[in-house]
Amino acid sequence: MSVSALATRILAETGNPSSPGVQTVPDSVVTPGWIGFLAIFGVALATVFLIVDMTRRVRRTRYRGEVREQIEAEREEAARAAAGLDDELRGETDGPGSGR
Repeated sequence: MSVSALATRILAETGNPSSPGVQTVPDSVVTPGWIGFLAIFGVALATVFLIVDMTRRVRRTRYRGEVREQIEAEREEAARAAAGLDDELRGETDGPGSGR
């Protein structure tokens, strides 16, 4: 007997669940029960905490970038104001009516 014929014969014998020789397993034994529920609940809870933490970190990073841009703009404005003030002071002391 060939291997394929043997495999077909075995599948044909075990493939019919309504045959009297096949035992059925009760659903209460097959379900995951409390242990499965707690495992899935733990995974879901960890996922929620990771998502919340990731959202905080992304938001914090975005705010830090915005603050850096604002500080840089204020420094540039202060530098322009200082340069303008410096030019005004030079103009008063070194200008043509200053007496030097």
